[in-house]
Amino acid sequence: MVTNPMQVKILLVDDEPDILEFLSYNLQKEGYAVHTASNGDEALEIADHVKPNIIILDLMMPGKDGIVTCGLLRENPKLQDTMILFLTARSEDYLQIAGLDIGADDFITKPIKPKILVAKIKALSRRLSNESSSDVFVYGDLSIDRERFKVIYKGTEIVLTKKEFDLLQLLASKPGKVFERDYIMNEVWGREVIVGDRTIDVHMSKLREKLGDDLIKTVKGMGYKFEL
Repeated sequence: MVTNPMQVKILLVDDEPDILEFLSYNLQKEGYAVHTASNGDEALEIADHVKPNIIILDLMMPGKDGIVTCGLLRENPKLQDTMILFLTARSEDYLQIAGLDIGADDFITKPIKPKILVAKIKALSRRLSNESSSDVFVYGDLSIDRERFKVIYKGTEIVLTKKEFDLLQLLASKPGKVFERDYIMNEVWGREVIVGDRTIDVHMSKLREKLGDDLIKTVKGMGYKFEL
């Protein structure tokens, strides 16, 4: 259970030394344990050893770029609970969608404002501190193990990203209830994190690809609901 900044381990990945120094300074000042890497290969090695709670990953790096590195990080079972944020100076929709598809949880746009960065990290840290229950919830053919971050559906284990897991857990907590988009944003991303409807839609689409269309229903003009 993560309860204060000193317990939160952050891995910063960027090929620009000035950015690594700038981010490290601002996060260490808040009490976070910070590790750094200058490329994708180094990030994979350090992440496997350190098992960070949060990875801040530059999208456009030489060699293995952020998309490739994120995909490889998500394949590591040691990092299934790790949140990944992309650093990007570009705002094209296709890059953000590609990042979300590969398993990113959020984006931080360059130039980076320290107050916004710290607010995002604090919001994610609070979510980490609230996700240590050992309860297993069973809904028909679906079981959700919060402690082991494990989902079984119709006898098959379903591999989800952290945000997909959070969304499924929220919707399944009250079957039949319609969750409005604003409520989903606040509960899954936190009030300090700004995301758009497209972000939610992408994650819901990925969930449906993995679970089928029967469990999650769209309520037009309102949001989503879970049905057994």
